[in-house]
Amino acid sequence: MRERRSLVVELEDLDGARGYGESAPFEAPFYSSETTSSARACLVEWLLPRLVGRDVSDTQELAELLRDGIRGNEMAKAGVDTAWWDLAAARQGVPLATLVTRRLDALGVAPGLVERRDRIECGVALGIPEHGDLRALRHEVEAALLRGYRRIKLKVRPGWDVAAVRATREVMGGAYPEVPLTVDANGAYDLGTHQGALRGLDALGLLYIEQPLPGNMLWDLAELGRRIATPVCLDETLTSAAVGRQVLALDGPTVWNLKIQRVGGLEEACRIYALACEAGVRLWAGTMPETGLGAQAMLALACHAGFTYPSDLEPSDRWYPPGTDLVALEMDADGTMPVPSERPSLELAARGARLVHETF
Repeated sequence: MRERRSLVVELEDLDGARGYGESAPFEAPFYSSETTSSARACLVEWLLPRLVGRDVSDTQELAELLRDGIRGNEMAKAGVDTAWWDLAAARQGVPLATLVTRRLDALGVAPGLVERRDRIECGVALGIPEHGDLRALRHEVEAALLRGYRRIKLKVRPGWDVAAVRATREVMGGAYPEVPLTVDANGAYDLGTHQGALRGLDALGLLYIEQPLPGNMLWDLAELGRRIATPVCLDETLTSAAVGRQVLALDGPTVWNLKIQRVGGLEEACRIYALACEAGVRLWAGTMPETGLGAQAMLALACHAGFTYPSDLEPSDRWYPPGTDLVALEMDADGTMPVPSERPSLELAARGARLVHETF
C-alpha cells in the first residue's frame, strides 16, 4: 500500500461546536469484511441520517442508536461514535481522556485501573519484507531499536515465522534485554495443519503470539492456549464485550489487543476494558492504523492503567510524509508518546487532506 484512504466524520451541534471521528477500514476486504466503500455507504445511508437532528444524551443511548437494526459495520460505527465523544469533549471543554475516565468509573472499574498516565509506550509492527528478505528484516529491526521502540512485533505466516524470529533475535542480541518480541499471524495458521510451526514459535521465548488462528475459532484458540506455554493474544476475535465474555467462559486467551475501530467505538471499548480489568486480562492498544485524528480516541483510552503492554500506536512519520497527518503524533527517543492534555485543533484542508464532502 502506498496510499491510505480514510473516512472522517464531522459532527456539529446547534451552537457551532464540532467533533471529529474516523472510520478506518482498508479499501480491500483482506483484513475485515468492511471496506472504505462499504463503510461510507453505511455512514451515508444508515448511521448519520438517524443521528442528525436528534438530541443524544449519553454514550449508552448513542451505542443503542448505532446498533439497533444494523449488524456489524463496526468501523463505520466507530467513525460516528468517536466523533460524538469528541464533540462532547469540545462542548465540555475537557480532554477526551477525561470523558473516558468518567465512563470507566461509571462502569465500576477499580479505582487503581481508572488512573491515567501522561505517556504511553509505543511498539513497532514490522511487515513481511518483499520476497521474504531476512537481510531487509534485520535492517528494519535495527532501525526500530535505534529509534527507541519498546516492543518489536513481526508479522508471520506459515513459511515465514521461526527464521524471521531468529533473525530478529540476532539483531537484538544482548543489547536490548528489556525490549519484548512478539509475532502477529492475523489468523494465518490452522490448529490441525500447523501444529509443528506453532510449536516452533512456542519455543522462541515470545511475549505472546497474536491471533495465530482465524478470529471466529474461539474453541481452537482456547485449545491452543492449553497446548503451548507462550500466551495467545486475541486481535480479530475481540469484536465486543459479549465475545470477550465467551472467551473467558472457555478459559481462553487472557492477552487482548483492543482496537476501537474493530469494536465499533469508544463506548464498547470501555465496556471491554471494564470486563478485562475485572477478569485480570492483560490489555494493549491496537490500531488499523488510523490517522493521528483517529488515534486520539485510542490514546484517550490506552493511557489508563489497565493497559499492560506497549501499544501499536506509532508516530506520524512512520506512515506519512512530514506535515501530512491530520493530527501529528510524536514519539520521544525513549519510545513513549504523550497523551494530549487538550483537544487538538483540526483544519482538514490546512493539513493537505483531499476532501470529498457529504453533508446532512
